[in-house]
Amino acid sequence: MSSFTSKEEPNNQDLYEHYKFTADKGQAPLRVDKFLMNFIENVTRNKIQIATKSGAVLVNNKTVKPNYKVKANDTVSIVLSFPPKEVSIVPEKIEIDILYEDEDILIINKQAGLVVHPGYANFTGTLVNGLLYHFHNLPNGSKLDRPGLVHRLDKNTTGLMVIAKTEFSMSHLAKQFFDRSVNRIYNALVWGDFEKEEGTISGHIGRNLKNRKIMDVFPDGTYGKHAVTHYKVLNRFRYVTLVECKLETGRTHQIRAHFKYIKRPLFNDELYGGSEILRGTTFTKYKQFVRNCFKIIPRQCLHAKTIEFQHPTKKRIIKFESALPTDLIKVLKKWELYTKNS
Repeated sequence: MSSFTSKEEPNNQDLYEHYKFTADKGQAPLRVDKFLMNFIENVTRNKIQIATKSGAVLVNNKTVKPNYKVKANDTVSIVLSFPPKEVSIVPEKIEIDILYEDEDILIINKQAGLVVHPGYANFTGTLVNGLLYHFHNLPNGSKLDRPGLVHRLDKNTTGLMVIAKTEFSMSHLAKQFFDRSVNRIYNALVWGDFEKEEGTISGHIGRNLKNRKIMDVFPDGTYGKHAVTHYKVLNRFRYVTLVECKLETGRTHQIRAHFKYIKRPLFNDELYGGSEILRGTTFTKYKQFVRNCFKIIPRQCLHAKTIEFQHPTKKRIIKFESALPTDLIKVLKKWELYTKNS
């Protein structure tokens, strides 16, 4: 990020734009390095500060100092003296569970363990590699390594995704996600119980300042992006609870981070502390029961169950639902039996 060293206003004809982001209307003043860390994966704050000092970070096409505070509607970009590296994605024969398809969109049911798009340590074997094998000329939008994608699911989260097959569909769907008009409902098994039948979790979500793989909740709103999750209790199993989650916003790891924040991490979510025995008795028999559940579902218990949106060309609201995956069903049955027999 530090190749551009001129302190003068850059000659954009000699530079190449690597990143570009526009601050939301409600963006509170935020240092440019913290702002960029919310958007760029696998980057350190130190690297962004070096890039800013070297003149590679522009706000509204002008160089800024590291302490510049991004405001609503500011356009922040990173420009370098060399072009972005071309992304080459190789089509691969990967099984994709397609629930619906027409000329404009696909609805898929993503399996656990499938990374959605190429990235750090995952350059092959992704959903995108499979999509390119089965479908040609998928739209790229602004990101060449994410053809057809307008949203994503974590590697070990199962359930519904909509894929765009045309440029028009991609832009239409992207706007719906931006406007928060897409209705998405998840089912999650979480540690602990709840006093009330339903509730709302609010708190800005941003990358952990020490561990870039983890998202944290920042309730004071000085860092991260606005995030809201609504939940409703579906079934109580004494020490764990099955909840329905409705996303008002769509931040990275939103459900996982929000439930950790209220001290009810997702069952067997290793990244967010849910792979330990957090509730229950100290009896050996109970501990073995939980470990057996962990073996049945060696991942976070999260499933994207429902998605509802306006079809890009038919202009009518369409809704799709996905049955819970087998591993989650087995674990729920074990907890149901345990609750009845203890």
